[in-house]
Parts: sequence; C-alpha cells; structure tokens
Amino acid sequence: MEETYLLNVEGVRKKILHGGQGELPKLQDGSKITFHFQTLKDDFERTVIDDSREAGIPMEIIVGKMFKLEIWETLLSSMRAGEVAEFWCDAIHTGMYALVSRGMRRIAEGRDPLEGQKHRCGMGNMFDYHSTGYDDLDELQRTPQPLIFIMELFRVEEPSAYKRDTWAMSKEEKLAAVPMLHSEGNRLVLCKEFGQAAAKYQEAVICLRNLQAKEKPWEDGWLKLESLVTPLVLNYCQCQLELGEYYEVLEHTTELLQKHNENAKAYFKRAKAHAAVWNEREAREDFLRVAHLDPSMAAAVKKELKQLGERMRKKHVEDRKRYQGLFQPPQGP
Repeated sequence: MEETYLLNVEGVRKKILHGGQGELPKLQDGSKITFHFQTLKDDFERTVIDDSREAGIPMEIIVGKMFKLEIWETLLSSMRAGEVAEFWCDAIHTGMYALVSRGMRRIAEGRDPLEGQKHRCGMGNMFDYHSTGYDDLDELQRTPQPLIFIMELFRVEEPSAYKRDTWAMSKEEKLAAVPMLHSEGNRLVLCKEFGQAAAKYQEAVICLRNLQAKEKPWEDGWLKLESLVTPLVLNYCQCQLELGEYYEVLEHTTELLQKHNENAKAYFKRAKAHAAVWNEREAREDFLRVAHLDPSMAAAVKKELKQLGERMRKKHVEDRKRYQGLFQPPQGP
C-alpha cells in the first residue's frame, strides 16, 4: 500500500508505506509512544543519518514532556498501530535534529545525553557549542535542511497503562512515589530480598535528586529534600552490606559524609565496609567516631571492634603460614 498526501501542517508530506490497524491514537500528556525510526537526508542517495534498529531497541517518547523535536509528536499522531510511513519535513521543522540525535547517540553508547549541557533552552545550547562530537550532525547544525523520517508505530499507551520512568514523572508524582518506594523497600528487607530492596531505595533517591537539581543548594527546599534522601541512602547501603558490595558502600557513605560529617549511622556502615575489605585502621577510626558522636551505639561499636580484632589476628596467622611455606627451601628426596 502506498499513498502520498499532505498533512495539515506546513512543510510536511506523508507517504504511507504499510497500512496500520484500528483508530488513530488519542494522545494526551503522559502517553507513551513506542516506534522505530530512520532518518535520511533529502539527497539523491537518501543518505541514512540514524536508524533505531541498529541499536536493537525501539524509540520511546512521552507526550507533553518537551521532547525537543516537536514535529515527531505530530507525525506519530497521524499513524495507526502497525503503520509504516515516510515523512518529508522542511527545514523549519528539523533545525533541532542535530541536538536530538546527539542525545540519542550518547544514550546508545551508554553515555549521559546531557553531559556538559548547561541549564538553558535547546536553541541556546546549540549555539554554546561549536561541535556536537559527530561530523554529520555538525553539518546539519551548520546548514539546516529538509529531512526524511521513516517511522513504524508499534503502540501508544495511556499514562495509567505502564510503569512510568522517573524522568517522565511530574514533581508531584515524584514526591508521591518516594514514600511508596521507601515502604516497598522496607517490606523487601523484611523478606531478605536485599537486591530488590536496594533497587527501590535507589529509585526513590533518583526521584529526590531530580527534584533537588532544580533547587538552590543548602536553601530550605534543597535541605528538605536532602533530609528525605539521607535515610534512603543509608538503607541502600545496608542492603549492599548484606549483598557483600562493600566498595559500593564505601563510595556512597563517603559521599554522604562529605555533606553530613556527623552522621553516626553513615560512619558505622562505612566502618563495617572497611572491616570487610581488611582496612583495619580506617575501620577502627570510623567505629571510634561513631562512639564519640552517638554514645548509645558504644556497645555495638565495642562488639564490632572485638570482632575486627579477632578477624585481623586470624588473618595475620594465616598470612604467616602462607608466607612461611612460600619461602621454605624444597625438601630433598
């Protein structure tokens, strides 16, 4: 099936390559659109710029979340599920494509799509940088031109029909999700499902960190969110201790203590991680710091120091035996 017609949008032409099924989707804020796309130059060779199939996973966008290439929502809204269509778009609609493509390519490469980007509008960021890091995108940025998009629409999901990623939530949704994630993490800990519990705590922390990024550090709004972050990070670290991920605990507790250097619980968890990886001096220093900051934990500290001493003595004995055997001359026949 092939049909060519103009959309009711200036500078856009559509050609249906394969018909879809059902009614046209009714998009609303929060709807998730899943599709494959291919971007081509409008030249004789129809040079391919990007192809989502090369990454092996379809593209997803959330309606109303300020996706920088607004024309894509318009194009997709004209398609039925299962439809494949080709769209010709004039340069008035494609000026932001270089920035959008740069972000998508960085994600495919496992990099941060916002790496180095200032908190400005997309157009401002475009003029802040002389290069996108990709030669073909630099050319598009210098000389905006018409592009061809070939799209295959898989599905459109209503906001209530799928689990929303953290970045796609509004401020109110993130704040509402945090206590539920915290509670679910606690339930999983009681079931000794430490890996799953850690994931819940981590997701809650990400929600709060996203909100904190919009606040001025150390002012009231930022501090209020930080007070919610701290217990979640400590719970996450406790799960990592249970899972034997000691260097993960050292990293997160140290980061926490750089901002809150009198948090006894953070010192205690870091001390246990140090002890587990045989950092005896660091473990003793942190345990003693705990007893100084919170005398109610002195009994627990005393018990941990005793266990640390016993483990270190046993290790020294084993090391001596090992080295003794290593340097002994070989026995004769």
